[in-house]
Amino acid sequence: MKRLFTACAVLTLAACSPPPAAPVQDAAKPAAAPASTAPAGAYTVDHSHASVVFEVNHLGFSHYTAGFDKLDGKLAFDPANPAAMTVEATIDVASLDVNTPPAGFLDELLGTMFFDAKQFPTITFKSTKVEPTGPATAKVTGDLTLHGVTKPVTLDATFNGGWSANAYDGNRVGFSAKGVLKRSDFGMGVGLPAPGTTMGVFDDVDVAIEAEFSNGEKTAG
Repeated sequence: MKRLFTACAVLTLAACSPPPAAPVQDAAKPAAAPASTAPAGAYTVDHSHASVVFEVNHLGFSHYTAGFDKLDGKLAFDPANPAAMTVEATIDVASLDVNTPPAGFLDELLGTMFFDAKQFPTITFKSTKVEPTGPATAKVTGDLTLHGVTKPVTLDATFNGGWSANAYDGNRVGFSAKGVLKRSDFGMGVGLPAPGTTMGVFDDVDVAIEAEFSNGEKTAG
């Protein structure tokens, strides 16, 4: 009986004891910068590896996606001093691609109610400030001119890496960028939902950019 009482006491104490503390994990290490041997210099956008896509909320039912097929741009690249880098881009509004639209829809978007492509044939962005936020990330602020209106916009940019000229290609770097703007800020407020409803096309426009820039000729090989 004494042995049984002792065993029960041991089990009771074990059950009431707090669980062992979890082992302390090492603090997460900051992400390393992507591999790159690309030198500083003036780069231009590679048209075959660049895209501008935007999304807008339609009736609260879906995020309608479209983009532009023609993008030009230039980059002053300086890996030793990212804050000194600059970028400029020009989009051909008439290259709007809305993926098999119903009859008349594309003309409506390019017409006076929305982009008004005849009067405002281009969208431009010119950076004014680059604020590094990590080894491969930065906030890029610049002047966006859309529909004849110029306002500052900030993009969250990521440097994806690069290489120096080789037998296959010249110097090359790649970036991704995302941002949000309000179309009403640029005089494109047609079809906004009435307050408290979702009947229309929402004001916020999510923009995603993928771009590679190249510089120089490939090496002999």
